[in-house]
Amino acid sequence: MPSIEDELMFPSTPGKFKIDRSNRQLNRCFASTSTMFLWALFLIALTASYLSFQSFVDSGSRYLTASWGGIQWEKQVRTSAQIHRSGGISVLVTGATGFVGSHVSLALRKRGDGVVGLDNFNNYYDPSLKRARMSLLSSRWIFVVEGELNDGKLVSKLFDVVAFTHVMHLAAQAGVRYALENPQSYVHSNIAGLVNLLETCKAANPQPAVVWASSSSVYGLNEKVPFSESDRTDQPASLYAATKKAGEEITHTYNHIYGLAITGLRFFTVYGPWGRPDMAYFSFTRNILQGKPITIYRGKNRVDLARDFTFIDDIVKGCLGSLDSSGKSTGSGGKKRGAAPYRIFNLGNTSPVTVPILVDILEKHLKVKAKRNFVEMPGNGDVPFTHANISSARRECGYNPTTDLETGLKKFVRWYLSYYGYNTKAKLVQ
Repeated sequence: MPSIEDELMFPSTPGKFKIDRSNRQLNRCFASTSTMFLWALFLIALTASYLSFQSFVDSGSRYLTASWGGIQWEKQVRTSAQIHRSGGISVLVTGATGFVGSHVSLALRKRGDGVVGLDNFNNYYDPSLKRARMSLLSSRWIFVVEGELNDGKLVSKLFDVVAFTHVMHLAAQAGVRYALENPQSYVHSNIAGLVNLLETCKAANPQPAVVWASSSSVYGLNEKVPFSESDRTDQPASLYAATKKAGEEITHTYNHIYGLAITGLRFFTVYGPWGRPDMAYFSFTRNILQGKPITIYRGKNRVDLARDFTFIDDIVKGCLGSLDSSGKSTGSGGKKRGAAPYRIFNLGNTSPVTVPILVDILEKHLKVKAKRNFVEMPGNGDVPFTHANISSARRECGYNPTTDLETGLKKFVRWYLSYYGYNTKAKLVQ
């Protein structure tokens, strides 16, 4: 396709002027100091005009090749946000191609709600998995905008195009141990990104209700079990946990000052199909199939670590229940008109299982024995156990997990073998 420069027949570089030295009249003209001065002014003006035009062309090219914006882009956003059921909602889902985000987006679409996704496709883990999730969303007519949560113009533009009733904020820098390598990414995504989103939400008219992903990691070094929302959360064991705790304080501030209805969800070790490759159950599965040893951490005195593993389908039910019961924001254009709901819920399974038992279940479904390597847990931010009290979520938003670890891992293994092409017993043995 011809460029703007080609269409306008404008050269990409200035041409050369050939001077006929035999032309005595021209020589006499250049001999005149005043005439040379005029020629210099003319050449300067010509150069300035060219550079100005080139800048205009470059600006136009950047606009035409931008990843968002334009009539067609706005049409895709509006179409994806359309509600197809009575009493439905229109939701902006951040982190839409992530593990939880993709499942929540599909569930919202399935019941007839409007859904628009936002994701930056970062490379914390293999982006090809996110692209595969995106293809799945696209097949259900869910449009995902590729962009940064910290891009204030982009987020504001989305709200200019669609009056979202709700925001499901799931975008975040995940992982406890990765914070030791790249701490800045947690501040950038989990704090700065959250503030940018809330700034847009508080200025919107009408303001949306916000549901966002906190984490069970905020309980940190708390030893009281099961963990309850009223327990202290001022002893984080990792930077990841600290940024999620900061997020809870920040959201409370925006609720108090601007009247945003906000619900924070403390997820407990979510697992299942389309999961995150950095999670233990996922990497265990990969290594077991490849005949590689797996590292199993133990706490002090050789105590097995335990987690409140929660299946993705149960988490999705909790997310949708939180959206449906979120209440309404009370502000308008950044000005609060009354008190708005502020809630925090645990979303767990209430049945902690030790990591060795999880490996036992994986061995059963994979039909391959694991090569276990037990190591004392290093001081990297991990905690020895998690256990959720879910009475508040059960009471307020009808949360009721029904999937035990045996059933959930069976579904995960089936997906894993299909997705990565392990279709025969021969491949399983390799």
